[in-house]
Amino acid sequence: MIKLFADWLTFKVLKLTAHTLLAEAVNFFVFDTIKIFLMLAAIIFSVAVIRTFLPPDKIRNILAHEKRFLGHITAGVLGIFTPFCTCSAIPLFLGFIEAGVPLGVTFTFLVASPMINEVALVLLLGMFGVKVAALYMGSGLIIAIASGLYIGTIHPDRLLEKIAQAGHGATMFMHVDFKWKDRFTYARGYTIGILKAVWPYIIIGVGVGAWIHGYVPTDFLARYAGAGKWYAVPLAVLIGIPLYGSCAGAFPLMGALVEKGVSLGTGLAFMMAVTALSLPEFMILRRIMKIRLIVIFASVVGAGIIFTGYLFNFVLR
Repeated sequence: MIKLFADWLTFKVLKLTAHTLLAEAVNFFVFDTIKIFLMLAAIIFSVAVIRTFLPPDKIRNILAHEKRFLGHITAGVLGIFTPFCTCSAIPLFLGFIEAGVPLGVTFTFLVASPMINEVALVLLLGMFGVKVAALYMGSGLIIAIASGLYIGTIHPDRLLEKIAQAGHGATMFMHVDFKWKDRFTYARGYTIGILKAVWPYIIIGVGVGAWIHGYVPTDFLARYAGAGKWYAVPLAVLIGIPLYGSCAGAFPLMGALVEKGVSLGTGLAFMMAVTALSLPEFMILRRIMKIRLIVIFASVVGAGIIFTGYLFNFVLR
């Protein structure tokens, strides 16, 4: 339905010529903007309803374990089984903040949820075998936990914007005896409030991604990051950051790159960067984090992804 609308607007209303760079960019922008807004609205609303059943102390008991490392492991494993892209994982991230879950633990979840995707895991298992699938899951979990542990040591509370600081440790739901009408009323208001706060950042982020999608040749990465080039992995990560997509959506592109001569580690690093370090994600996070914290988050996760790419290229050479 969204694709049909994007095609209609691009080719019928705007009368752009098919297969041109401008048409590809506009079509991508319309499709992804609508898709992200619909996904965010649905997930934020669902999370808000679920939160009316889960008092903050219950969430804290699950994730804020006395032994900090176990809390990070729990958040990382939870992220594996929550099939969200990064942008749609952010509402849960905000929910953890509002429940008083330690910020380091919330960052572990934010990294693990898009980086370790169960669809990509199954596809890797079927196409490349158990060793590759296990390396993918293990490296992603280690990156998520290490990122959360590090960020937790720098006192990130002071690097949150006011909208997030106001909710940190909130005790809005200390009881669960709401009527369904009350739950839906709260969820609707919460969803509208979040979307009003982040919509400009989504538009800007998707706009940049659309320009790159339309004007950067599809074989660019294969041409400049082919197997055997030492800089291939970091280049793949840098190219992947402005783009947006889920693991399931980025996986076919990774397969095409591998077929064109890109090594598996480089292709995997590209896919992980698209899903875990997307520009739309940064634009949304800017509403709740100060720039310094976003830079720290991106640097730590980016370094982990680059390490994973080199590890795969070394093990599978």
